[in-house]
Amino acid sequence: MIAPLPRAEVFAYWVLSFASHLYSFYHLHRFSKEHEVSLQKEFQLEQGFISYFRDPNDFEWTFWTDWAKKSLLYSFFGHGVITILTMPASAVYSFIVANNVLGVKGVSVLLLHLCITFLVAQTRKPALCWASSLLLLSTLHFQPLQEIQRGWYETEEEYYLLLFSVAVCGLRFISYSLEHCWCLPETGRTVQLCWLFSYTFYHPFFYNGPIIAFKDYIQQIKRPADDLYRDGAVFKFVIVRTLRIAVWWGIAEYMIHAMYMHAIQSNETYLEILPPWALGGLALALVQFFYVKYLVLFGLPSMLAVMDGLIPPKLPRCVSIMHTFTGMWRHFDEGLYRWLIRYIYVPLGGSRRGPLYKVLSSGLAFGFVCLWHGGHDYLQYWALMNWAGVLVEGGVKTLLSLPLIRSFIVTTRRRCAALLCAFSTAMLILSNLVFLGGIHVGRIFWKRVFIRGWSSVAPPMLVFLYCFAQIGLERTSPQQESP
Repeated sequence: MIAPLPRAEVFAYWVLSFASHLYSFYHLHRFSKEHEVSLQKEFQLEQGFISYFRDPNDFEWTFWTDWAKKSLLYSFFGHGVITILTMPASAVYSFIVANNVLGVKGVSVLLLHLCITFLVAQTRKPALCWASSLLLLSTLHFQPLQEIQRGWYETEEEYYLLLFSVAVCGLRFISYSLEHCWCLPETGRTVQLCWLFSYTFYHPFFYNGPIIAFKDYIQQIKRPADDLYRDGAVFKFVIVRTLRIAVWWGIAEYMIHAMYMHAIQSNETYLEILPPWALGGLALALVQFFYVKYLVLFGLPSMLAVMDGLIPPKLPRCVSIMHTFTGMWRHFDEGLYRWLIRYIYVPLGGSRRGPLYKVLSSGLAFGFVCLWHGGHDYLQYWALMNWAGVLVEGGVKTLLSLPLIRSFIVTTRRRCAALLCAFSTAMLILSNLVFLGGIHVGRIFWKRVFIRGWSSVAPPMLVFLYCFAQIGLERTSPQQESP
């Protein structure tokens, strides 16, 4: 609980936050246009709307938008139509679409993983299930197998779609295995296998998520459909969500037309010569684009899931009001967060068995996320930074809750919290830059902001991050105390 601030002060924080976003984006836009010719030659900017260039260097956005235009939008539409007619037919439809997109060989890989998972789960031994699942996930990085699977497809993009599908399905297989170990099944093995098949090939979540636990999927999919469509609320939701997805898609495309942030981050020379405001704009643009991108990538599948009667994880919360590592993990990808808590953090002891188990449990959770994303060196740095950030925030929170310190700062703790969150947000943005751009991007930002710019760049940056933190606290914290 935090004390509310005077409205005039909150309004000032809103103005400063909004203005700093726009001003930094403007400087990044100017830099992008001034170096447009050289960026176009080096990074092959595409011809965009009218006479504008478009930055295609965010692999994930380019990959999924291309696939959406090729087939995914049409297959999602088909899933929605079939679900309205009859839910059982959607499982068959999902399997047919997977065969059409991934090919028989690609689907055979998933079926093989599914059968191994099902057979190992019958032992009802969590350790064995984990070993089997990790072994299956490790095949994604086995070079000889990668070359064989690449040979199945004509383009690299088709192989990557198989790679993403196997990785996401791997989380589903772990979920099924552990749920089977923990709870005595109420149905026979044939029915269990059918449910695992439906869960694995559920089309909206098949390629990229979001993640939903096997137990939740079964409970929600069994709910009667009559109540869902009786008052027309779902149809209203679909219309509103479709419009919002179109707006989010438009914002993402506008950003890569107006600011070539992905091309700029790929060249250390540009990172070194960026003016300070443009450097800040680059950091904000990268994380904001990542946020808008996942509003689209998770928004459409989640809409279809609601039509099926599921309760999908909430969409990512705006990164500009994310002022802690803990909040980022809890509210950006809620499905993955719940998965990590349920299947790694809590079973290993979490906070129930003391500080040491809390440190180890969270460390293994971050280690798994790093491994699941590919385990590259920049991902290891990113995971370590986030693990350290979460632990430091937990330690500071514990320290500030001590009676002596709590009574000392009770009158100013809102502003103290925002000040601490400003430093936390700076490190959070730095870790995200490492995740999005690699080690070289994080290293240059650290050098330019905190080493060379400790007296000129860092102070104003922390002032604006303080404003961001105050807005975040205003939006996300309960306010039950008087000023």
